[in-house]
Amino acid sequence: MIIKGWHGWVGTFTGVALIAVAVLPLAALAVWALARRRSVTGTTPVWAWRTSLAEVGIVYGTVPWVWMIMLPGGRAGAVPGRVNLVPLRDLLTILAGDPVTATGQVVGNLLVFAALGFFAPIRFTALASMPRILALAAGCSALVETAQYVLRLDRVSSVDDVLLNTAGAGLAALASRRWWRATARASSSGARGARPRPAR
Repeated sequence: MIIKGWHGWVGTFTGVALIAVAVLPLAALAVWALARRRSVTGTTPVWAWRTSLAEVGIVYGTVPWVWMIMLPGGRAGAVPGRVNLVPLRDLLTILAGDPVTATGQVVGNLLVFAALGFFAPIRFTALASMPRILALAAGCSALVETAQYVLRLDRVSSVDDVLLNTAGAGLAALASRRWWRATARASSSGARGARPRPAR
């Protein structure tokens, strides 16, 4: 497929995917630069790299997916926003259709906030909790669905999308759970090692 024009790059799924692949080296460079900066200031190399990777991973792994689901449909602006607040109705309709299309839509929705669910508990000790990650993902997903409705993007704002987005973040968070403890230990060590400032 040949990408033509600015809209072809930023206004299509294929274009956004290609941009994401193209900026991967820049993302890797950002991780290296952040880790190096932290190492210079005295952070242990392992913690410097882990923190930097988590920060860049949250952005790099989330922005392209949100960008894709915010792309306007063919009748954007011409049709009113559509909402489905009945749980599982859209999902069952999708699963009853073409298996390839259904798989793509379900997997895509699971991946939207997967990077957030995977990396956020590693980077932020306060988020190293499954209920908090689920709440964060659900809130972000609800915000995106609301934006789709308000901006009249010719998309259906569905509670099933929120459920799938949240489930994807939760599953990704479970995959990174082994590193949550390291985050908590590093935070505790930093707190104990900090010396109180003398009173003035």
